[in-house]
Amino acid sequence: MSPDDRRNLPRPSNLFDNLPARLPDELFTTLIQSPHVRIERIVSQAHASPEGFWYDQPQHEWVLLIRGAATLRFEEGLVELRSGDSLLIKAHRKHRVESTSQDQPTIWLAVHYDEAAAND
Repeated sequence: MSPDDRRNLPRPSNLFDNLPARLPDELFTTLIQSPHVRIERIVSQAHASPEGFWYDQPQHEWVLLIRGAATLRFEEGLVELRSGDSLLIKAHRKHRVESTSQDQPTIWLAVHYDEAAAND
């Protein structure tokens, strides 16, 4: 392979790169976005949604917990997530982050999509 060919190769990125040493707030980084899909990395540590706040999103959200642990609250109760767990949260399903790992960053991969993307 010539040097010119190597220059044209796509460059990998790593979800563990550029993790901040301190996180006063959750960190949301959009990785890919189109009209019907948004993929983001979320980094949190010892975070919870503000008291009384509920997410009520217009898109479906599929989350994969890559590292750490988290507890989500739905109106019906709690769901515990640990590394490797994934969860589909349907559009307008009210939920909140109850807690995330205290001792290490919790890293999420979140895919937000609408019905048009689901039917493509």
